[in-house]
Amino acid sequence: QVQMVESGGGLVQAGGSLRLSCAASGSDFRFNAMGWYRQAPGKQRDLVAHITPGGSTNYVDSVKGRFTISRDKAKNTVYLQMNSLKPEDTAVYYCNTFPAFGGLWGQGTQVTVSS
Repeated sequence: QVQMVESGGGLVQAGGSLRLSCAASGSDFRFNAMGWYRQAPGKQRDLVAHITPGGSTNYVDSVKGRFTISRDKAKNTVYLQMNSLKPEDTAVYYCNTFPAFGGLWGQGTQVTVSS
């Protein structure tokens, strides 16, 4: 069974940092672009950042300079380092391929940033 397991979320004050991890199992994603997505309450799920198999990265404007996506191909794991967190970053964070494949959504990890 192919699945994504996200972890590392939590409650943090504005200005703080968190590092999210996404462990993929059941398939080798070394040759896939991977993305981090988030869904805030009452809003749609949106792409935050993605990384290509070659390591090129891209970010939405709202997180540029604050978030860093990386991957460890040997561990089939993708990371999201989040610094200078803001209350508007509060959301459930998910990882998936980029573009996303519907059957790969996991449970996500909750990130809550207090002001």
